[in-house]
Amino acid sequence: MSSFDWQGFLKNWSQDYLNYTQDLDRLDPEVVESEWLGFPGASEVQIAAVEARLSIGLPPSYREFLKVSNGWRQTTPFIYRILAIEEVEWFALRHAEWIASFKQKFSSCQSLTPLDNLSNGASSGHSIADNEYFIYGQDQDCSKIRLEYLNDCLGISEKGESSIYLLNPRVLDRQQEWEAWFFGDWLPGADRYSSFQTMMEAEYRNFLEMREIL
Repeated sequence: MSSFDWQGFLKNWSQDYLNYTQDLDRLDPEVVESEWLGFPGASEVQIAAVEARLSIGLPPSYREFLKVSNGWRQTTPFIYRILAIEEVEWFALRHAEWIASFKQKFSSCQSLTPLDNLSNGASSGHSIADNEYFIYGQDQDCSKIRLEYLNDCLGISEKGESSIYLLNPRVLDRQQEWEAWFFGDWLPGADRYSSFQTMMEAEYRNFLEMREIL
């Protein structure tokens, strides 16, 4: 089990957000008073029920987050709300038109072959070869995404500023963590992370950096 301190991490994020935002009026007074942007944690029964509905076990760091807070009110200006576990759904079921539109735009901009004739990563059977795809952090090229994964991703946030958090079950590490995506129309692809926890840590850093700029 992960030893990551979700309670402390999210508490710090809450306090930093509430000290920074100029729009406290839109938050319930009890949220401001409690200095907590989260919600009561989800039970194992609630999480297991959704895993049964989705027919898949959710990644460990995401499950641990949900047990501390079943959803979240805001991370950065681009994502308004992480969904409660009962609200999550496969991206393709909820946003099929978005996927189709993005694939068309992306393929046109990148001059890629149609997905039915994948060639860039022919040796691995994917549109992007492993040596280009499995790069995380500052050296990552966010245009190097495998469009074929979009249909299998799980949407875990509301659609914010033309952006959303996704979890990709087709890329797993040894701890059974799913790859996590910050996916946006205004990106040439997606910012990808090795896990939900890694994505949230990066988003917190992004929030702190934006706070200093604005």
